Amino acid sequence: MARPRNNPGDLAELPTELRTDRPKGDQIREILETLTRSLSAGTVLPSERVLAERFGVARMTVRQEVDRVVAEGLASRRPGGGTFVTEPRPARMLASSFSQDMRARGITPGAKVLEHRVGTADEALAAELQEPVGTPVLHLVRLRTADGEPMAIERTALSLRRYPGLEELDLGEVSLYDSLSSRWGVTLGMVSASIVAAPPDPADSEILGIDATVPCLIITSAPRTASGEVIEFGRSVYRSDRYDITVAYRAT
Repeated sequence: MARPRNNPGDLAELPTELRTDRPKGDQIREILETLTRSLSAGTVLPSERVLAERFGVARMTVRQEVDRVVAEGLASRRPGGGTFVTEPRPARMLASSFSQDMRARGITPGAKVLEHRVGTADEALAAELQEPVGTPVLHLVRLRTADGEPMAIERTALSLRRYPGLEELDLGEVSLYDSLSSRWGVTLGMVSASIVAAPPDPADSEILGIDATVPCLIITSAPRTASGEVIEFGRSVYRSDRYDITVAYRAT
């Protein structure tokens, strides 16, 4: 178990000097990464001034490396309160549902329904779902949480021709994929997804409780059943500061 560190000025566990044969920035980043992984979440890290003085480098050099560690999700800044170690980021396998993956890691998944409406598929959506134009569709937007922490906003559309009665379920209380499996016999197969890094729009950043400058993972996906039928078509926004996406593939 990581040992709490209450004194940010205590650098006894850190090297006393940097090597001369490697870039100083790289060494400082590695030191910070090692430190964050050895300490408990919420522990304050040594200040940029303290680190700069210890290693004889400019504060700007230290600040750049702290920025990198924050971007990796290993630490976070609190205005006026320094830099702290964060909770380890849960990682999701794309070839699994959010709920299934979180439970497999001992994390409690949650969902809050932000939008739940029935419409019809226009030409573009019908093509993505591989359904006729005008097919009844459930449009669903949910805030996904892990142990109560906001993690993602999932926007998706599902064919009600394939899953009649899906619109009657409370998908804030039950797992979508558990329901698809138990009621319609759906088995998740291949997942086709596009993943890009981009800042969230203002509305999404407010829902996720993050600054609008924090990068997010924008995932557009069309999961299929084991038999190749499209299950849903969606676009989701995941916090990259608290979330990893793992992609499994077979080399050929």
